[in-house]
Amino acid sequence: MALNPEVNRTARTHPPHATYRVQFQSGFTFDDAANIAGYLADLGVTHLYSSPYLQAVPGSAHGYDVIDHARVNEELGGADGHTRLCFTLARHGIGQILDVVPNHMAIAGRGNAWWWDVLENGPSSPYASYFDVDWDPPESRLRNTVLLPVLGEHYGCALEEGLVRLAREGAIFTITYHDQAFPIAPSSLDELLGVASARARSDVLVFIADALGRLPLSTATDWLSVQRRHRDKEVLRGLLERLLREDAEVAAVIDKVVDEMNASADALDTLLERQNYRLAFWRTAGRELGYRRFFDINTLVGLHTEDDRVFAATHALVLRWLGDGMLDGLRIDHPDGLRDPEHYFRRLHDASPTAWVVAEKILEPGERLRESWMVSGTTGYDFLNRVGGLFIDPESEKPLTRFYAGFTGEPPDFAGVARQKKHLVMRDVLGSDVNRLTALFLEVCERHRRHRDYTRHELHEVLREVIAHFGVYRTYVRAEAGEVHPDDVRHISEAIDAAKTARPDLDAALFDFFQDLLLLRLRGGVETELVMRFQQLTGPVMAKGVEDTAFYCFNRLVALNEVGGDPARFGVSVEEFHRECAEGQARWPRTMLATSTHDTKRGEDVRARLSLLTEIPERWAEAIERWAGINEPHRRGDWPDRNAEYLLYQTLVGAWPIAPDRVLAYMQKAAREAKVHTSWTDPRPTYEDALQGFIADALADGRFVDELDRFVAPLVEPGRITSLAQTLVKLTAPGVPDLYQGTELWSLTLVDPDNRAPVDYALRRRLLDELEDTTPEDVWRRIDEGLPKLWVIRQALALRRRRPDPFGPRGDYRPLEARGARGKHAVAFIRGEATVTIVPRLVLGLAGHWGDTAIELPTGRWRNELTGDIVDGGLTSLADLLRRFPVALLAKDDPAA
Repeated sequence: MALNPEVNRTARTHPPHATYRVQFQSGFTFDDAANIAGYLADLGVTHLYSSPYLQAVPGSAHGYDVIDHARVNEELGGADGHTRLCFTLARHGIGQILDVVPNHMAIAGRGNAWWWDVLENGPSSPYASYFDVDWDPPESRLRNTVLLPVLGEHYGCALEEGLVRLAREGAIFTITYHDQAFPIAPSSLDELLGVASARARSDVLVFIADALGRLPLSTATDWLSVQRRHRDKEVLRGLLERLLREDAEVAAVIDKVVDEMNASADALDTLLERQNYRLAFWRTAGRELGYRRFFDINTLVGLHTEDDRVFAATHALVLRWLGDGMLDGLRIDHPDGLRDPEHYFRRLHDASPTAWVVAEKILEPGERLRESWMVSGTTGYDFLNRVGGLFIDPESEKPLTRFYAGFTGEPPDFAGVARQKKHLVMRDVLGSDVNRLTALFLEVCERHRRHRDYTRHELHEVLREVIAHFGVYRTYVRAEAGEVHPDDVRHISEAIDAAKTARPDLDAALFDFFQDLLLLRLRGGVETELVMRFQQLTGPVMAKGVEDTAFYCFNRLVALNEVGGDPARFGVSVEEFHRECAEGQARWPRTMLATSTHDTKRGEDVRARLSLLTEIPERWAEAIERWAGINEPHRRGDWPDRNAEYLLYQTLVGAWPIAPDRVLAYMQKAAREAKVHTSWTDPRPTYEDALQGFIADALADGRFVDELDRFVAPLVEPGRITSLAQTLVKLTAPGVPDLYQGTELWSLTLVDPDNRAPVDYALRRRLLDELEDTTPEDVWRRIDEGLPKLWVIRQALALRRRRPDPFGPRGDYRPLEARGARGKHAVAFIRGEATVTIVPRLVLGLAGHWGDTAIELPTGRWRNELTGDIVDGGLTSLADLLRRFPVALLAKDDPAA
């Protein structure tokens, strides 16, 4: 439905000046979002940035498990609620950005009609080509069959214990396992209905059973066979449904046969062997799964989005919303999972040329976003790590590293830890993906006589080693088009060289051969498939091995353990920050800027406080030694390990005060993600009980809590000043700032689900109203309520809306140098020669004393948007500028105003 023209003009505020991310779920619906539209408008937000809200799995807490791209999520309010939201946003002048998921779908039950049809009809399903399923896998027993690793026990045990059953509902027959259901291939019902027809003496049932047995094979994929199978199946199903409705005796006979089959494991097994899927113990996914997943989540199957039909079917509704003005832009989730991201973004741009599109592309340090991508930029993880690095004191790297290694006994080499964990996930988590790639590599070698004698094991080891040494999520070689970017050559060559050095036991010629394949020096159909599949695997290995494992193992300073960050990179210099911002303004002036997201490992205010530890490494080390001594009686033998204990202390300092249940939940997740003593797939109660007991006892120990209070107290205000500095830089740096829900006040949250808790918008509305006619001194007096952060956001966004040009593509970026003894503590820049941002860094060392430090302001009169003070251009004392408020945003008098 299109908005009416009057509302449409108001809604199209494209491009965005500031976004606000909300997480939709059953506790926060379209109507709830509509209720905060006025608040967001008054705050200065131009666009609501919505988590995915197409129809997802019932009860979904995030929306990334879509099952129907043609419907709006009913639990959020459905189409009516969505329309109300869009109208309400439009009335307040707010546009909307939607998070969309092109890489995968959820495959839970009947909700995903496409997947249900694939399970029912196998390769002959019209939707078989929609999904990234290997119908001809290395295991011949799985040919033309989808392995479904859904059983909590081995298949035979589940069958013999009566957990797997045949069920009938009208003319629909299904296999059930607990609350899960799976379709029955129509042709496999011939025997069941044949037995029933003999007993019921029903000629109609005889005809149906015979016709079902003569349906085209599920392996027949030509158009005529597919069409005939679908047509005949529906006709026969309708005929059976009518028969069962009109003849209760036939229905009773069929139910009797169903009961007999459920009483016989052999009979059920015979039926299941005729299906297009194979029920299996869940652990088989680690080695034999035949479809591409989203990382290691078996219930999220990869899509062939590169197929025109799939793109059209999955994007029709979203593209209609863009065309109608309900949406102004899109966030593209996990583009690295797509076969050809550049082709995808070009197709999306062709379909909606004016849409603001950002890609969830995680750039490693030094990596650049491809300028050939038709996007406005990334979702901001690169900025998050860049701005966070400003507040890390590099002088403390050596003492903190020495202490971490000494206290925990862990290796201080993050790169080595990351490679080790990549190998771990390739073995234990993504083994089936590596095995499929190995089979493809073997097929390639069979086509090249000089390499045909390499064993499967050798190929497997070469693949693993190269992937383990990959320094980026993936390359973007376009094998079908024959395109190799110089960056791809560099990344591939570096990985191959490093892998060769690490594994001298493997033939160097095999590494060279693989490099030639990846760089398209050797081409062919299977070769192309190997290259493209390889690129779709390196990203999941990086994500699972580094983000979701190594980041929970290498705990030297967890403020650095953030998505897209490198914990080995100890801070970002002011000069480097300015250089990257200037490059961003030149190349990606509309990129998104983030400091917290639904996926960050800890919230922006937690990281800001933890960064202060780099200014007091000796005091921190002394505190850890004291705390470990106090808590020694709470240990259970050697558990928890010192690395987990060290992570606990950082977590407490960063988020204090924090409720014990939040700490316990976080530390259990962290321990399982680390995969050292326990894991999600193999939880170890002995270790987890010891860890939970240690935490509970420590938090109940008055001496430890008093010590913790005394340590944290002097960090609270400096941490808040650091947060204000980080926030103001985000609001004024090149790009579009995003606010994650609730972070407009202090928000000491940890990783999800902790960062997805309900937000008190009534409180935020009241506090925003109370900012009217206030002074900076009044705001600062209410620091504990979070007013200073809300004030900075409101004032900065008001300036952006009032004077957008300095912050837009034509507004240049120029660093301003602070002169004086404490110049290293200042970060300052000017936008479009019209606004100046000045913030402190390393605030513990600064201690509020700027001394003779000053900054040269361009000529003219400048108004401080945070205090109302007027200053003239020229050499200006930072002590004077920041006397009333710790950060400054100056706007040059506008003669046209």
